[in-house]
Amino acid sequence: MKLRKLALLALLPGLVWASGPRVEMQTNLGKIVVELEAEKAPKTVANFLSYVDDGSYNNSLFHRVIPGFVAQAGGYTAGFDPLPTHSPVENESSNGLSNRRGTLAMARMSDPNSATRQFYFNLNDNTSLDANVQPGYTVFGSVVSGLDVLEKIADEPTSVDPKLRASDVPTNPIVITKVTRLD
Repeated sequence: MKLRKLALLALLPGLVWASGPRVEMQTNLGKIVVELEAEKAPKTVANFLSYVDDGSYNNSLFHRVIPGFVAQAGGYTAGFDPLPTHSPVENESSNGLSNRRGTLAMARMSDPNSATRQFYFNLNDNTSLDANVQPGYTVFGSVVSGLDVLEKIADEPTSVDPKLRASDVPTNPIVITKVTRLD
């Protein structure tokens, strides 16, 4: 019976299994496609998609890259000017998703409910960022293609940037030129 089901599936190459919405991030180092977890992080996904839909992630920067940890983006223009934000989104870090390599999560301040527009890709398994005793960082998607692009991003040299007053800023700008929905 199992073999029959597999044979039937082979005859239906156009069949697509149910999945969450997908977005494509075009960067100056290549494309990253992310599938969003709308069922497990509905408020976070809606928040993220509001920035995708208004086009404000276009021409933004990866402004913090720590190899073996995270690549953070979405908050600054190519000139390191902060981008406007919507209201913060409620923390959904207890959704069962983990900060594993290749997942997408929301950056936030010390207040668990302070995430607005900045996000990060986990470049490694970072389970210490998950909800344990205290709220963690909300995971809301995973990379379905473009892990090689994230590796290129992680390989870029970084330094301290005086305007951001931050370390781990890519020396050569890594720009998200366009983010679009694929669904």
